[in-house]
Amino acid sequence: MKMMLEKLNTRLWFFLGFLGCCSLLGFGAFLQFVEELEPCPLCISQRLAILATGLLFLIAAIHNRGSKIYALLGAALALIGAGISARHVWLQHLPPDQVPECSPGLEYVFQNFPLADTVKLMLTGTGECSQIEGIFLGLTIPSWTLIAFLMLTGFSLGAIWLNSRIKSQP
Repeated sequence: MKMMLEKLNTRLWFFLGFLGCCSLLGFGAFLQFVEELEPCPLCISQRLAILATGLLFLIAAIHNRGSKIYALLGAALALIGAGISARHVWLQHLPPDQVPECSPGLEYVFQNFPLADTVKLMLTGTGECSQIEGIFLGLTIPSWTLIAFLMLTGFSLGAIWLNSRIKSQP
């Protein structure tokens, strides 16, 4: 274990984060195309946040400079995703009479609504976001996504710790 940590640098660290984000997106694609779970607006927003975090991790791995800035930006992107996931979890726990109305399909919204309204819809969610499609180990998919975002935040900030360990070694 100690030998593995000695070989670990921030480039590899960020690349592992990128692979983690790719895995999350791959699982989302599996749920959509194999399990046929249609994503709601908040699900799509969460996927976009995972994509943005993953792309930042990839850029950080390639760039190999300013790892502290990349770590803070990665943590910020992951926390934005965590906020979207938290809203999704909150919507799923609302009493039925407080759930917002369902919206028209996203394709219709993209074609017929102004961009600002579309973005608002994607970030605040609608009635279909409150539907629980699957539970694993007692938690819904948005709950697991919230946990994943919090782990990505910690992982991103871990690059700062790793960088300080590398600099302190003789």
